[in-house]
Amino acid sequence: MKLQCIHYENFRNHRLLNFEPSYGISILYGPNASGKTSILEGVHYCALTRGFHNALDSECLYFSSDFFVLESSFLDATERATTVRVLYTKEKEKKIIVDKSEIKPFSRHIGRIPCITFSPAELVIVNGAPAERRRFLDNAICQTNRRYLDDLLAYKRVLQQRNALIGQMYEKTGSQKEMLAIWTDSLSRLAASIVYTRMQFLSSFLPLFQTLYQLLSPDEHPTIVYRCSLGKVFHDSSIDQLYSQFLVKFEETEREEILRGQTMTGPHRDDLLFLLHTREIKKYASQGQMRIFLIALKLSQHRLFSDILGEKPICLLDDLFSELDASHSNAIFRLLETCGQTIITSAENKPYSHVDSISIESLKGIKEM
Repeated sequence: MKLQCIHYENFRNHRLLNFEPSYGISILYGPNASGKTSILEGVHYCALTRGFHNALDSECLYFSSDFFVLESSFLDATERATTVRVLYTKEKEKKIIVDKSEIKPFSRHIGRIPCITFSPAELVIVNGAPAERRRFLDNAICQTNRRYLDDLLAYKRVLQQRNALIGQMYEKTGSQKEMLAIWTDSLSRLAASIVYTRMQFLSSFLPLFQTLYQLLSPDEHPTIVYRCSLGKVFHDSSIDQLYSQFLVKFEETEREEILRGQTMTGPHRDDLLFLLHTREIKKYASQGQMRIFLIALKLSQHRLFSDILGEKPICLLDDLFSELDASHSNAIFRLLETCGQTIITSAENKPYSHVDSISIESLKGIKEM
């Protein structure tokens, strides 16, 4: 997948700006707070319908503007063009228009423009709360698996309904007990499908990740373990086996769930354990090791997407080389040369061969009004 061009109007700190990256590696360089990240974020909106790090649409408005518009054009591996227009106004809901047709719900667009991101803020995937790792895993699977995205959305709806019911069940009535059984069965089926898909994804992802990580840090041995709220789960478990396990677990914890007023088991409580040399990375690794771990996660995601989709995702890499030594930077560049279109932001120009360097100041000076 390649971005041909993107137009920004009233987006972040760009009132009017056009950007046309090369089809290989582009480095967008310039001072901090000059709008480099905003350019990546605009592409992210067009690919995934939202900004970085769950930013509110209203936060992306240019100063006192009432609206922003993003207009972009992409080419896939067969040279078929796709246009994406994102329009947001304070008075109306956001609109996503693809090839002149409005998309509703936005989830229908996910996967059409495969995209991989990196930013320093995403280090929370490695060293933050379990929710950050679940979000990474879910976002990765959703771009290649429509069924998973549908299951995930359905699971969130059923979970909300089940939590609302058990929050009212101080004393179980007959009708409440019957309704709880219905919600529990629905939740168990969806949970089984989600956990199964996550484990299948990781079984394909982990070998790629370990191979790629050791290209960056040959002396280190990483692994990823899926920590399931069910307890011990075998990687060859079927969906039916997981469904039965969930039913048993919910029966065991029903009383405690009613006392707490919340569902205590399910994929919304699971986690990924990131290890280096069998030790948990967020407890023992240096900042540099955690950064390399995250970069390896993202580049492995790119390779897996390419294998599954037959389409290389666009790479949007914000402040990629900060805090990295020359050896790691060179190793990453060698990997990126095979990744298709890559847009990197940097405070300084990086004099690498086969790289298109673009100054944010000259870009704004020529194309921003």
